[in-house]
Amino acid sequence: IGEVIEGKDQLIVNTPARFAALTGVLVQTEREVTGLDSHEKKAIARNLRTGAEEIYEYDACVIATGASSVVPPLEGVRLPGVFTMRTPEDAIETRDYLKEHQVKKAVVAGGGFIGLEMAENLRELGVEVTLVQMMDQVMPPLDYDMAAQLHTLLRQHGVRLKLGSTVAGFASQGELVTTLLEGEESLSSDMVLLAIGVTPDSSLAREAGLELGQRGAIRVNERMETSVPDIYEVGDAVEVEHFVTKERAVISLAGPANRQGRIAADNICGGDSRYPGSQSSSVLQLFDMTAASTGINEKEAQAAEIDYDKVVLSPENHASYYPGSATMTIKVLWERGSLRLLGAQIVGRAGVDKRIDVLATAIRAGMKATQLTELDLAYAPPYSSAKDPVNMAGFMIENIVTGKVKQFHWQELESLPRDGSVTLLDARTPVEYGNGHVEGFVNIPVDELRDNLDRLDPSKPVYVMCQSGLRSYLACRVLAQHGFDCYNLSGGYRFYEMVTRERLACASSYPCGMER
Repeated sequence: IGEVIEGKDQLIVNTPARFAALTGVLVQTEREVTGLDSHEKKAIARNLRTGAEEIYEYDACVIATGASSVVPPLEGVRLPGVFTMRTPEDAIETRDYLKEHQVKKAVVAGGGFIGLEMAENLRELGVEVTLVQMMDQVMPPLDYDMAAQLHTLLRQHGVRLKLGSTVAGFASQGELVTTLLEGEESLSSDMVLLAIGVTPDSSLAREAGLELGQRGAIRVNERMETSVPDIYEVGDAVEVEHFVTKERAVISLAGPANRQGRIAADNICGGDSRYPGSQSSSVLQLFDMTAASTGINEKEAQAAEIDYDKVVLSPENHASYYPGSATMTIKVLWERGSLRLLGAQIVGRAGVDKRIDVLATAIRAGMKATQLTELDLAYAPPYSSAKDPVNMAGFMIENIVTGKVKQFHWQELESLPRDGSVTLLDARTPVEYGNGHVEGFVNIPVDELRDNLDRLDPSKPVYVMCQSGLRSYLACRVLAQHGFDCYNLSGGYRFYEMVTRERLACASSYPCGMER
């Protein structure tokens, strides 16, 4: 859409002729399989060129029908100028429409991967974009506090966000399309893109009597076998086990689909390969930032009734003194007691993909959260710090688990008492404090704390914050050694501002968290 990829041919990773030549497989295109006879082991197909019925006998059958774009049963959803985005053909059709109709304004319905990528590419083409999302955040794999940075980024790039809004239908207005919203003023645009998700394309399996699971996905076992002998299913239409929660899930991602294809092939050929489940690792580029996640987020941990804890940190992607360092925000979840790693989310400008892959590997390997401290990761100033951000997450978790420090979170800030029953302490510099602070917090820089202990009441709990969480951690250690009961703000004032005041992380910061 944004013409980063210039031609359709570049999107095609293989052709029928090339695939047949490489593998010896007989490739029959323009055939639609209309039914499966599992007793006779036959697939019935219709030749789309001639209309004739064709019969294909099989020893084993693999269904890989994937998923289809969700098209809700709304009025006007089939109007000209309303598009979905699933296939290369969809992309070409949409791009042609953009050019032919000289589109100036567009509505994108849906804030997932496709919706966000569409919003970005349309803005890069100079199109005015309004993104409508039913949830109160974009990119559902992230928690709200991590997605808040993407909200700010989108708005800074001119994308109008309507979060918590529901599309009620569409109407034609001359050459324009009107997007109707429930209880809100309608939106007028030159085109609309529906990107509200996908649904498993399981109609063939349903008619063949295969067992289905949630959302109509096809239920398979670890060998990718369906409920009917010698029929396998792989890809976006399957229901698999989530690696972290062990619950059944529908996870439509390319990596799992490819691995499932290999496993089914192994088993058809007499092997015994097993699919251990998916942990939903994903990454998204949005303008000049990257957002990634693996495992489960807080919402999913709560739904699974897992007793969890979390840390938030804001390290640089490489040594801060080396030119070009950039701040990222990392959130890691683990299970209390067992210390099992549950998930991670990262948003930043550089180094995000590297760290999410390390954390995804740690989850897959069954590592405890505290074992992140032991990872021996490559270091040179252009690439990392001597203590890699993943190591730092482990150190922070270890500090909490061993009782060296206690923490509180941004959601608790407003509810902290301001009646003098607790001490609220900001450990940043006076300049940082003057540039913005939370009401009720008094400023004593960490460097001056030891000389000002007499100003604090040791009988009262102390809630401490700084910019990133590092200096407030050091302040808590000082105070704890003098008998104070201390709590450190997870993520620091920077994270609080990102979530509540629509502020992006600074481009770079010093090791202490102070912004450059």
